[in-house]
Amino acid sequence: MTYTSPIRDMMFVMTELSGLDAITALPGCADATRDTAQAILDESARLCGEVLAPLNAAGDRQPPVWRDGAVSASPGFGKAFAQFVEGGWQGLMHPAEFGGQGLPKLLAAPCLEMLMAANLSFGTCPSLTDGAIEALLLAGSDEQKARYLPKLISGEWTGTMNLTEPQAGSDLALLRARAEPAEDGSYRVFGTKIFITWGEHDMASNIVHLVLARTPDAPEGIKGISLFLVPKFLPHADGSLGARNDVQCVSIEHKLGIRASPTAVLQFGDRGGATGFLIGEKNRGLETMFVMMNAARFAVGLQGIGVADRAYQKAAAYAKERVQSRPVDGSSERAVPIIRHPDVKRMLATMRALTEGARAVAYAAASHHDLAQHHPDNAVRAEHRAVYEYLVPIVKGWSTELSVEVASIGVQVHGGMGFIEETGAAQYYRDARILPIYEGTTAIQANDLLGRKTLRDRGAVATQMLARIGETLAELRAHPAFGTRPAFAAMHRQLDAGRAALARAIDFVLTHAESDPNAAYAGSVPYLLLSGVVLCGWQMARALIAASAIEARDPLFYGAKIATAQFYATHILPRALTLEVAILSARGDDGVLALHDEQF
Repeated sequence: MTYTSPIRDMMFVMTELSGLDAITALPGCADATRDTAQAILDESARLCGEVLAPLNAAGDRQPPVWRDGAVSASPGFGKAFAQFVEGGWQGLMHPAEFGGQGLPKLLAAPCLEMLMAANLSFGTCPSLTDGAIEALLLAGSDEQKARYLPKLISGEWTGTMNLTEPQAGSDLALLRARAEPAEDGSYRVFGTKIFITWGEHDMASNIVHLVLARTPDAPEGIKGISLFLVPKFLPHADGSLGARNDVQCVSIEHKLGIRASPTAVLQFGDRGGATGFLIGEKNRGLETMFVMMNAARFAVGLQGIGVADRAYQKAAAYAKERVQSRPVDGSSERAVPIIRHPDVKRMLATMRALTEGARAVAYAAASHHDLAQHHPDNAVRAEHRAVYEYLVPIVKGWSTELSVEVASIGVQVHGGMGFIEETGAAQYYRDARILPIYEGTTAIQANDLLGRKTLRDRGAVATQMLARIGETLAELRAHPAFGTRPAFAAMHRQLDAGRAALARAIDFVLTHAESDPNAAYAGSVPYLLLSGVVLCGWQMARALIAASAIEARDPLFYGAKIATAQFYATHILPRALTLEVAILSARGDDGVLALHDEQF
């Protein structure tokens, strides 16, 4: 089975939930009309469905090959990447000043989701380039922007992010890579970086590495980290390529999933030092890298949604074809397609509801990003920037955790055949498993959500989210269908309970973070998951209201939206209460802290 982009679902979320028309009204976004969005999504779906999706399983079976420091991409990937570049997809949301199309993130998000669903290993390459572009736009010098951005935005060159080292892991304070100043104003970079996605390959003529390192006079810890641009080939002023830089790929990893994405170990400076160029100010590299990391984390959230949707599509198609067992209601004397069996329907509905809820939250975050970038009022921009930054760890953490759940359910729908590689369902499970780990584990996202996004502003944005959910609850209660359609009453009841659980969790965090930080952070992952469950429920409630208003246009499509929202309310939202218990009990004798280190 190939991949079919859910364009209609995407357009529904963009137009009915995420305010595409309001984004179009912003300065610089006038081209992002509904017609333009439809045309772009149609063309993206063609590329993803016809070119990239067929390479997904093949790349898993034939991963990239490392030989003498060079990496050859999986068969067919180079030609596919050339088509991606020719179509201008890398520059979709980047400034026209440097050759991009300057379209909003809300319009780029579904294209990125399609890319990840069609071929996750392939999609990780351009998503890292997006991050490099955003970092250079923020902190690059005029010369760096002029020399590197047009090539990156066109897709002629690709970009990477180099943080992790063998001894450091996620603790960047332990980084040892060093950058020594040279007489010409550049630096000589030395060190080893690991887990570098697409750190070496043959699909592009140059690779631009963004590398965290320390200068000789840098203070200890994270305050002494600077960011450097280290190209694979040193370009001349006219953009042509010069000498090969002193950066070598010494190996690539053999992984559980995303096997067609080469994960490189890069060695800098074995032959006298890799030439690097400081980006921004010395010792402030981590601030700039966080911009790149935020872009990457949002993209990884979309990876989770894309893989979940791909797993759902495959499971649904299999359930319609696989004939096994007579129905439990006795309506047939013969075996029927397994989609007729109640538990299979439950599994498919769970996959669908989780995926659609996460998509709605991610696109909402993209909309807030566009308002933060383009709204003419400074105060409004700041407000939306805060909401976007609050949502990013939820988009990353929640969407990737659910992708593993959804892919696992997909294997279960297939039964024993799901455990067989040739079926294809297992690949989605294996691919999804990296997503809650890289670009910051779920615990790192949860600590960010709790520390930087909840405690720092004393719950201001979190409380704002609660207020917006309250407005939607009022809409549900006042809706003419509230007393006649079970979906409205069910959603109101469960979303109200979920909102209350989240409010109590926020209060617990604010109350105990200083007096008992271990207790607060012991519940940080449940706090993130609770936020994901409730915020997705909020978006599903909004989808319920929107779909019911236009159901007559297409009862089958919008009726499915209503039924999925009701299922989310009755089967997913109740998770909020158990997550709340896990958060509030973290400080007592019944919590995880009751277990001592030696008892594990």
